[in-house]
Amino acid sequence: MDIISQLQEQVNSIANLAFNTIGTLQRDAPPNQLSPKYPEPPAHPVEDGANFSEEPKLMSASLVKASKQFDALVAALPISETGEEAQLKRIAELQAENDVVGQELQKQLEAAEKELNQVQELFRQASDNCLNLKKPDVN
Repeated sequence: MDIISQLQEQVNSIANLAFNTIGTLQRDAPPNQLSPKYPEPPAHPVEDGANFSEEPKLMSASLVKASKQFDALVAALPISETGEEAQLKRIAELQAENDVVGQELQKQLEAAEKELNQVQELFRQASDNCLNLKKPDVN
């Protein structure tokens, strides 16, 4: 997999981890009183053996690890030390090369079509000769 695809996968992984972390925190966090004017929120039911103080730490560690992997992938990208002018020159060179290759391919396509037409004509002549029971013309 190329580096850009790896970066895209890593971004998706980070987004997935962030989504799950926020969802878990919203689901499991104990309620807080917003203001003394509001009544005390109902107690949050705690499941037996559940230790919710460790879960956010594990999730944040996963996010940090995924972020570091992303940073490592970004650091592995090739560095462009040239300016915009050099990049435009390189694009022009590549376009010229592409045009030359395109012209060569067009010539080969025309030659292949010409050969195909010749083969089709010979096949037509052979099938006509077979159907008409004629002997083939010898040139």
